[in-house]
Amino acid sequence: MDLTAIGTLLTPEGWALLESLSDYDESRAMAVGERLRREGHPAPLVAAALTQARLRTRARAKFGPFAATMLFTPEGLEQATRLTVAARHAQRFSAAGISRVADLGCGVGSDSMALATFDREVVAVEKDDVTAAVATMNLRHWPEATVRCEDATTTDLRGVGGAFVDPARRNASGRRLLDPRAGSPSLEFVLALAGRLPAVGLKTAPGIPHHLVPDGVEAQWVSVAGDVVEASLWFGLLGREGVRRAALVLPADDDAATGPVELTDAGMPQAEAGPVGSVLYEPDGAVIRAGLVGQVAAAVNGRLLDRTIAYVTADRVLPTPFARAYAVEDVFGFQLKTLRTWLRDRGIGRLTIKKRGTAVDPDQLRRQLRLMGNAEATIVLTRVAGRQSVLAVRPLGR
Repeated sequence: MDLTAIGTLLTPEGWALLESLSDYDESRAMAVGERLRREGHPAPLVAAALTQARLRTRARAKFGPFAATMLFTPEGLEQATRLTVAARHAQRFSAAGISRVADLGCGVGSDSMALATFDREVVAVEKDDVTAAVATMNLRHWPEATVRCEDATTTDLRGVGGAFVDPARRNASGRRLLDPRAGSPSLEFVLALAGRLPAVGLKTAPGIPHHLVPDGVEAQWVSVAGDVVEASLWFGLLGREGVRRAALVLPADDDAATGPVELTDAGMPQAEAGPVGSVLYEPDGAVIRAGLVGQVAAAVNGRLLDRTIAYVTADRVLPTPFARAYAVEDVFGFQLKTLRTWLRDRGIGRLTIKKRGTAVDPDQLRRQLRLMGNAEATIVLTRVAGRQSVLAVRPLGR
């Protein structure tokens, strides 16, 4: 989507057309487009409006009802922070007393929206002119926020007390970048910025290696409804004393019965490995990324299956929001013939395969098992005391 397409939507005719469109349905998009062109709407405007309708529908997962009045670019939507997570970012700046914040690499403006909602004065900086135009539109309800179409690394930060940096994390070929040193702006820029400003936050990929987290900086991994969505580094006033790594587990946006919970490495116990008990725990992805599986083991009075594998076992169920629990129904060494016989004897035709610490390809294994029957089962392929093993498990309620 280019600036011309965005411009057509910002005319009275373009905005009225966009607002008239109902939920996007791929199966009906061609027919809707043909109808709109027959009604006299220019083809470029119809294409731009349908593109926005499609992006708005996709954006509900991140923006909820706000998506219905926003504009997006495909790349901007992909990288945008979910509003529930952006609110957590904004809370840090608010708690630190930072009144004027620069959102560097603001994208479509989600973090700027959250900061402005927390009554922060926001300088939103975006180098791409199309994305900057989209952000300007999305921030129209917040006079506290202004958008600059500038390079985040050279913009004037005089009068700013803190900054949130959301770098581009794809290379020229579109491949994801896990190393924050390769982002734009880079980790080197952020480190220099943290030397100038008392409060700096950096959004980065969840796969960031722990050794790249600078000394004295808090790293927090965040999951939403079980999906790990980001890692963030918090410098200066935004970090918490004594916390090096943290895992924040957020419920789905429509889950009013579950609240956010967090684990940190403050006082983290040393987890021991031991035999398989009657319960298996699969820690949340944010907990695993943060290296806090030992905290889960301590919370459920459990132990690791293996020191190098992120599964916890225990002898009785203790509910925890940081892991999914399974009843262990059988344990045996992994051999194709043994597993095939076990499944055939129980009439298993539908099989869920989980794995950790093994090179087995689940799709290939499923073909080799030649499943037949009406029953279903879940198995876990992993190491137990150094041995490749199969755990037959049954999911327990949270």
